[in-house]
Amino acid sequence: MEFVSKGYFLLLLLLIPYVLWYFLYRKKNEPTIRMSDTHAYEYAPKTWRMRLIHLPMLLRCITFILIVIVMARPQTHYAWGNKSVEGIDIMLAMDVSTSMLAADLKPNRIEAAKDVASEFISGRPNDNIGLTIFAGEAFTQCPMTTDHASLLALLKDTRTDIAARGLISDGTAVGMGLANAVTRLKDSKTKSKVVILLTDGSNNMGDISPMTAAQIAKSLGIRVYTIAVGTNKVAPYPMNVGGTTQYVNMPVEIDTKTLRDIANTTDGNFYRATNNSELKQIYKDIDKLEKTKMNVQHFAKRYEAYQPFAMLAAICLLMEILLRITWFRRVP
Repeated sequence: MEFVSKGYFLLLLLLIPYVLWYFLYRKKNEPTIRMSDTHAYEYAPKTWRMRLIHLPMLLRCITFILIVIVMARPQTHYAWGNKSVEGIDIMLAMDVSTSMLAADLKPNRIEAAKDVASEFISGRPNDNIGLTIFAGEAFTQCPMTTDHASLLALLKDTRTDIAARGLISDGTAVGMGLANAVTRLKDSKTKSKVVILLTDGSNNMGDISPMTAAQIAKSLGIRVYTIAVGTNKVAPYPMNVGGTTQYVNMPVEIDTKTLRDIANTTDGNFYRATNNSELKQIYKDIDKLEKTKMNVQHFAKRYEAYQPFAMLAAICLLMEILLRITWFRRVP
């Protein structure tokens, strides 16, 4: 534990004159009774009230000390720690084009993919996992990290309306999505490097072809697991009709051949998911990937730790007041 404002500890020096005043000069203000001889009281037994007569003063001093500690702002310190864990480096490349709003998976493709991916991430606490999203273009939503709380928050915020808002162009740039994920893995030192590519369409955008990206992944020792999500032939898509949303069956076009070729080129596997249960089972199969030892740096963030001292100060002050006005009450 560290203190931000250590100078406040100098206030503790004020306890010295207070204690001296209490024991040396306090008796001058106490009422006395003149007696001819006090010999009879010499061996009189002392009551608990007499034995604890200085307890309020002690509580007052403890309260002051605790208040000074609170003013000094105790905090936990920043800490870095290294440990060796079993894990692999994984990049999730997820299609977020508007076609992912199709409702053949419940509630729709994008939400089903996010739910299963979240469960997958939560089940692999030791892995470095990152997230790439792509439509007509691709970008890294979250770089590889073991801070899965932040990753899950960014995954939860992933939506298909980024193209409609003009952030990226709509379409399906499978090659760009894969290339972006591969770029994040190229400097990885772990033995196992994996991309899990999920899409519901065929490549129709981007400057890099899917097979070119696959060749780059192969040269870097990165395995790619491809998932084609969506039903066969047709799927219900949401359409705005007269100010209301209605679902219209639209033809499904998924380039399963290219996805299969990507997986074969990189020694990965190709999967086909036409419903929620199949998609969940696919991630369970991928979850059985081999693990390798890697060093992970953990960062402990500083936070304020004054609360226990403040609570103790309040309790001591309350006890001192209650004792002074009840058990140790004095009538002049």
